[in-house]
Amino acid sequence: MTIFARLPAALALGAALLAVPGAAQAQPTAEPKVNMVIVYGDDKCPESTGDEIVVCPRLNESERFRIPPNLRGSDSPANEAWNNKVMAYETVGRGGIMSCSPVGPGGSTGCTAQLINAAYAEKKNNPDLKMSQLIAAERAKRLSTIDEDAAETQARVEQAEKDYIAREQAAQQGQPIAQEPPLPAPQRP
Repeated sequence: MTIFARLPAALALGAALLAVPGAAQAQPTAEPKVNMVIVYGDDKCPESTGDEIVVCPRLNESERFRIPPNLRGSDSPANEAWNNKVMAYETVGRGGIMSCSPVGPGGSTGCTAQLINAAYAEKKNNPDLKMSQLIAAERAKRLSTIDEDAAETQARVEQAEKDYIAREQAAQQGQPIAQEPPLPAPQRP
């Protein structure tokens, strides 16, 4: 713990000592030591002792020999791949068409291509933006109601056919035709 993390506790303790005159002679007890141990898979967490608190976050067994997630990535130029450095040198001095350079005719034409390629690469690597998954989820949501709508429509059509046949039979037998009730409108959510 840093000193800034202990500052609120120290201020509260100081206020308590000033508020109670007899508490000035009392010795503050030492805080227990906190030991954080990462355990993997089904490993057992060490037991806490009287003066020590053991906290055990559990990770998957597959993470045991890997570099911790917060240390895996780095934007340092020292960690850049050798291939990327060589490719950067290939474009030094390049001018003309498709070069994204102010030098030579048509140099600006390559800038648009670079912007488009960078946008596609960013979109591909962005874990938050998965348009295909969003589209598939919306399609599934819409398709889930098609069967219900089709069943309702089929029931209304069959009832209309039965009413029509009943009216035709009544007309052939010379019976008075009853006024038919209007068909119910389909219900939409």
